[in-house]
Amino acid sequence: MKHRCFASQASLPLFVVALLLATGCQSVYYGAMEKMGTHKRDILVERVEEGKEAQEDAKAQFASAFEEFVAVSNVELGDLKTAYERLQDSFDRSEKRAKAVWDRIDSIKGVSKALFKEWESELGQYTNQDLRQLSQDQMNQTKILYLKLIGAMGAAAEKMDPVLDAFRDQTLFLKHNLNAQAIAALNKTTLGMRSEVDALIQQMSQSIEEANSFIAKMRSGQ
Repeated sequence: MKHRCFASQASLPLFVVALLLATGCQSVYYGAMEKMGTHKRDILVERVEEGKEAQEDAKAQFASAFEEFVAVSNVELGDLKTAYERLQDSFDRSEKRAKAVWDRIDSIKGVSKALFKEWESELGQYTNQDLRQLSQDQMNQTKILYLKLIGAMGAAAEKMDPVLDAFRDQTLFLKHNLNAQAIAALNKTTLGMRSEVDALIQQMSQSIEEANSFIAKMRSGQ
């Protein structure tokens, strides 16, 4: 997925934001941010915060959508069309939240790559070998934290796909079968989704905790 410039980390002038978004140039963006005193490490922390918030929103939305699907089993036949419209809206919102999570993961990967590349290159500029070793140790520790975080976020995000597929199937089926048999079929398949939804919610919670831990350690200097 293509990395894009994000300008939420500081109040850049509007024309600068527009230019960066138009060109999609991360290196220009990072340079502008550093001149304003915000370095890649700071941007990484903020993007992790945004990623955590996106996962919190997705977690709440998927839980809410599942309850919407469960509730269909109690809908009167005359209300099925309205129920379908609610489910379609719920599915659309779930899909949007899932995309936001993947976009945030992509943005985290982009800045982390730039951060570690810069950090690695700057190790060669030290003349004091003790300080160089301390910096390298810190970089290695940060990489370990980052890999643990991005692994947790990716694992949680991947669990969204099968749940989204199930939501889509349910919605499509109801769209073309507004009858009692449809309700019975949806009730059976919806109950079968519970374990997948529960696993997604649990994985999301673990990823959010990992993000909180990463943010705290980065801000405290580990």
